[in-house]
Amino acid sequence: MSAEEPLHPQSHLFQVRHPEWAAQATIYEVNLRNFTPEGTFRAFEAHLPRLAAMGISIVWLMPIHPIGTVERKGTLGSQYAVQDYFGVNPEFGTLDDLRHLVQTAHNLGLRVLLDWVANHTSWDNPLVQQHPDWYQHDAQGNLVPPVADWTDVVAFDYSNQNLRRYMTDALLYWVREADIDGYRCDVAGLVPTDFWDEARLELDEVKPLFMLAEWDELYPSGGLSWEEFNSDTKLLERAFNMTFGLRLHYLLDHIAEGKARLQDIDVYLAAERAKYPPSVYLMHFTSNHDVNSWDGTEYERLGPLALPFAVLTVLLPGMPLVYTGQEAALNRRLQFFDRDTIDWASIPLQDFYTTLLQLKRRHPALRNGDPASRFHRLPGPEQLYGFLREKQGAAILCVINTEPRETPLTLPTEAAGTWRDVFSGQQLLFQPGDELPVPGHGWRVLERV
Repeated sequence: MSAEEPLHPQSHLFQVRHPEWAAQATIYEVNLRNFTPEGTFRAFEAHLPRLAAMGISIVWLMPIHPIGTVERKGTLGSQYAVQDYFGVNPEFGTLDDLRHLVQTAHNLGLRVLLDWVANHTSWDNPLVQQHPDWYQHDAQGNLVPPVADWTDVVAFDYSNQNLRRYMTDALLYWVREADIDGYRCDVAGLVPTDFWDEARLELDEVKPLFMLAEWDELYPSGGLSWEEFNSDTKLLERAFNMTFGLRLHYLLDHIAEGKARLQDIDVYLAAERAKYPPSVYLMHFTSNHDVNSWDGTEYERLGPLALPFAVLTVLLPGMPLVYTGQEAALNRRLQFFDRDTIDWASIPLQDFYTTLLQLKRRHPALRNGDPASRFHRLPGPEQLYGFLREKQGAAILCVINTEPRETPLTLPTEAAGTWRDVFSGQQLLFQPGDELPVPGHGWRVLERV
């Protein structure tokens, strides 16, 4: 969208204010249990300078609370089966250790989000006994999981006002006690939006936060079918800065599987613009904790397109996510309920991600949620997907190739001029009609100079 295009007809409904630092931010998801041999806050903290140098702006910690033991899955259980909202899982360290991690992150210019599970608890969370009326029950009076397969947790009932007060107080606690910068909220669309709207107002009175919802109004979330799914939660209007871009994620999987066409990315982008004004943030990724453990690694799902599609998730409109181990070219499914330590002896994709994320951080045409940044799709062969992103003369040209053979892209008039190849540093001068060769299963990323 360019600055001259008309405003989205629903723009006035989207009232969330994004912090200025988020405009060029990238997010990194931390699986603490598997990040280091120790699996602790302190051990992970040593990686923060490396992540900051890579271009990361936001560190998202998977849930840090004690885990239930009743109906536990695996040896250590799911981090999403919360036993105590005010406690720290001793597996990871202490509250002081968390505070130290947050302060170290802040000193490096990083923000920290906690993963928050507001929809359900473990069976042995004391709230089950203390406040059974805060939970959902079936016709026989039995507690119920939010999704049938989630047998280690039971669902809250947000019609209870006392539950809402308790949960808001718990959210406020971690902002005040650990100085965190926001939350990633698990299956946020299963919790009533008016709860999030009201909680956000109280949270922002303490400090302005960044709120990420695990939800996508364009694609079912949380193991739901299309029939069960709510596509009109309005989570992004007053409560959340960003939701997951699940529809694009699964579209990339389907393209790699031969079940969709590369050109269907255009259909997706049109659907996103029809649903939201360009100020809205969606998060794009090729992996996260659920995808890696349950669907497979990016190499299993995307094959030789893993890196070209990673380029797209960084450079298409939206905020990119990097998951624990992606820069180490992690090529195994991490155990979800047990310890499964990542080997950091080699980090072969550190430079790849650094090149992309530092470009994202500094380039004016790549700002998140910027209605003045123009996206222009480049025509070409069906195995190529190319586009220009431009703002006030500054521009990025990106092309990926899904086929194994080198394929040229014929450059249009607007690509004429001098460019620098972001990965090689080579300077290139183009006339209209010149060809840009794109390596097989590769990419070209150019910056106008």
